Amino acid sequence: MDLFYTVRQHVLKELECMVAAGELPSGLDMASVAVEPPRDPLHGDMATNAAMVLSKSAKRNPREIAEKLAKRLSTLDIIENSEVAGPGFLNLRINIEAWQSIFNKILELGSAYGRTGLGENLRVNVEFVSANPTGPLHVGHTRGAVFGDALSQLLSFAGYAVTREYYINDGGSQVDTLARSVYLRYLEAHGQDVAFEDGTYPGDYLIPVGQALKAKVGSDYIDKSEHYWLDDVRKFSTDAMMKLIKNDLAALGIEMDIFFSEKSLYGGGKIEEAIESLKSKKLIYEGILDSPKGKKVEDWEPRRQTLFKSSSHGDDVDRPIKKSDGTWTYFAPDIAYHFDKVERNFDQLIDIFGADHGGYVKRMKAAVSALSDDKVKFDIKLTQLVKLFKRGEPFKMSKRAGTFVTLRDLVDQVGSDVTRFVMLTRKNDAPLDFDFEKVLEQSRDNPVYYVQYASARIHSVLRKAKEAGIYFDEKQVKYETFCEITHEAEIKIAKKLAEWPRLVEISAKTHEPHRIAFYLYELASDFHSLWNKGSENVELRFIQENNHKLTCTKMAMISAVLVVISSGLGILGVEPATQMN
Repeated sequence: MDLFYTVRQHVLKELECMVAAGELPSGLDMASVAVEPPRDPLHGDMATNAAMVLSKSAKRNPREIAEKLAKRLSTLDIIENSEVAGPGFLNLRINIEAWQSIFNKILELGSAYGRTGLGENLRVNVEFVSANPTGPLHVGHTRGAVFGDALSQLLSFAGYAVTREYYINDGGSQVDTLARSVYLRYLEAHGQDVAFEDGTYPGDYLIPVGQALKAKVGSDYIDKSEHYWLDDVRKFSTDAMMKLIKNDLAALGIEMDIFFSEKSLYGGGKIEEAIESLKSKKLIYEGILDSPKGKKVEDWEPRRQTLFKSSSHGDDVDRPIKKSDGTWTYFAPDIAYHFDKVERNFDQLIDIFGADHGGYVKRMKAAVSALSDDKVKFDIKLTQLVKLFKRGEPFKMSKRAGTFVTLRDLVDQVGSDVTRFVMLTRKNDAPLDFDFEKVLEQSRDNPVYYVQYASARIHSVLRKAKEAGIYFDEKQVKYETFCEITHEAEIKIAKKLAEWPRLVEISAKTHEPHRIAFYLYELASDFHSLWNKGSENVELRFIQENNHKLTCTKMAMISAVLVVISSGLGILGVEPATQMN
């Protein structure tokens, strides 16, 4: 049950009654009518913009509409009071019975509470991480990995059929460089002194790969020319790196559905097929691009090239897909890859890029728009940088990779749950500071601890009640009234729980899982506040020693809180705590 949805339906029904009564003209578009929490809780429980959004098309004064709507809504049992504010906003106060019934609904639905039919089983492809298979994942990849996985889980919770996908960049020169670097480690494993020249990968993580290559081929590659061993070592090295990357992702609890190889696009006509699709739409032509103004662009050259008319689909300029020497640009396989996604009949595509790929957003959106004839929705999310700190000072950890801090370093230091939650405490396109001291401290300033502490406290109360011989039947209590739950602090929790279905829908629509983390912190804060009030007010304590029925009711109330906390943490990929160390 979504109480906000219920009240909105009442608002829409009364607006239709106003139309029937001649108080509003017919044919009004009600889609923008919203019911949401007011900015200031003192103004009421909910607010609707109905009068404001309808006034122009209705050719009525918004306050006049609001006043007539307020009178109608005030007659409903669920509405305790409706009051016009400002130029025409309408603030509503909801009857306490409606708030109390939230607990019933949560216990009835369990983990299904808040799930929505928003997705209607629409097929969504979420591509994330997609790091070059040349080494371990680093801290920047960690944020993209957590964001992508949480977004995937959020969309699944909202009813979408989600495919998690990793694009293996194994078609470029970087995998040749990887092979040469592994070959050096292979020689080193045979006792030879080697030097890593500029452009090779000197990280220690390649030492075991070189040793594994030695175990496989013995001395067969020693003193052989590159053409003899390069192809084999490239595949061996890429496989080893992907195994390492998959293990890193597993450490964060992330499992991909598909690993798509860039290399598979070459030699089989896939790129040509994608370009031919654009050509059939008269979007491919031969031409010379104007010189870029103000900055150097890597794929620009003052020569005749094969160009994609991406400017016809929202890009700033047209883009080269083939160089003057006849080889493909980096953009061409990207087009082919997304053409493959379109051909796989996804209803929506979501790509998650690092902040350094911001320049690719418009061209990729143009490509998908053109390839799908605007039928496939496409969103690109950028994840900003992560800065590491300790006690407020920039922190440098040991760098097993040679040049950067790895995902595994991070997880080994603070754990998967903390890493995931902290990575979602900022919006994806905002920089994030990761302070190793703060993320482990036990205080309300640490959102990870604060939310987990709420979960642990609830489990503790339920255990103590059971130890005291107090049992409650969840199946039975969900049908009972919560009429004894009346204190302001208790109803505040009910109001926060009522926001959950709406919050899930908004987060899924905007592709913003960080909203879930914010919400959980607020819910935990309301719970801890009620807990603390119980220290002074005996009636607010969860276990009422001389009142078994009231204790059962309160056990049911906090069980409902636990349901939502567990669902929210599940979306974030964090295991709810049952006790704190």
